[in-house]
Amino acid sequence: METLSEKDEFCVAAIQTVSSTDLHENLEQAASLIRQAAEQGAQMAVLPEYFCLMGRRDDDKVALRERPGKGPIQQFLSESARRHGLWLVGGTLPLESPDSGRIYNTTLVYDPQGSQAARYDKIHLFGFRRGEEAYDESVTIRPGGSEPQAFEAPCGKVGLSICYDLRFPELYRALGETSLIVVPAAFTYTTGSAHWEILLRARAIENQCYVLAAAQGGKHENGRRTWGHSMLIDPWGDVLDCLPEGPGLALGNISRSRLEDVRQALPALRHRTL
Repeated sequence: METLSEKDEFCVAAIQTVSSTDLHENLEQAASLIRQAAEQGAQMAVLPEYFCLMGRRDDDKVALRERPGKGPIQQFLSESARRHGLWLVGGTLPLESPDSGRIYNTTLVYDPQGSQAARYDKIHLFGFRRGEEAYDESVTIRPGGSEPQAFEAPCGKVGLSICYDLRFPELYRALGETSLIVVPAAFTYTTGSAHWEILLRARAIENQCYVLAAAQGGKHENGRRTWGHSMLIDPWGDVLDCLPEGPGLALGNISRSRLEDVRQALPALRHRTL
C-alpha cells in the first residue's frame, strides 16, 4: 500500500445523504455515492450518521440493530470498501447493546480489503428542546465507553467522533496528535445553522489537523430537516470544499506538507502546558 510519505496527497470524500425510512433505498443511495467518490479519486470516504435509516420513530433504529460482525449493513460496508479499494468510515449504524431497548450508535471503519479496522460507539448523546422541537438520544441509545478511538491510514492517524461529540473539545485533545478527524453527523437545521461550521473549524484550528465532516442534508421523509454542509477543513481552518444541501460529495486532499507547514509556523501543539 502506498503511504502518504511516498505521495504527499491523500484524497478524501465526505458523503452527504438525505436518508429515508427505507433501509434498502438508503443503501442504494450510499452505494451510488461511494462509487462516485471512488471514481473521483477518493482513497477514503466517510458516510453520515444514520445513513442507513432516518426512522419515523426513534425506536425504529432499535429494530434494525445488528450483532457485531453480522448483518446486512455491516456486509454492505465491508463489500463496498473492498469493491472500490478504499477506506470506508461507515457513518453510524445501530449495534446491539446490553439494554434491550437501546442500541450503540456506532461508527465502523473498513480498510480497502474490506476488513474492519476500527470501531467507535458514540459517547455524547444529544439532547435539545426549544418549543415543539425536542430530541433525547438517551432514550434509545446507550453511550459508549470513555476511551477515544482512532486508526492508522496512509494519511496518518485518524480520530473518530460522531455528531454531538463536536461540542466537547476534550475528546479531540484526548485523541492526541492526529492528521485527520472525521465527524459523521446529522445536525438539525436549527443547531447546524448556528454552530456547525464554527465548531468544525475550531476543532481543525486547535488540533492543527484536517477535519472531514459528513452530514445528513435536507428534508427527510419523516419530517425532520437536517443542516447538511458536509465539508473538508484544513489545519489552518480554511474550508476546502462544502456541499450545502442534498445528496453528493465534499472532496479534497489531505497534504502532509500542509500539516507540517502549519505546525511549524505556529507550534501551538508543542506549546501546550496542560
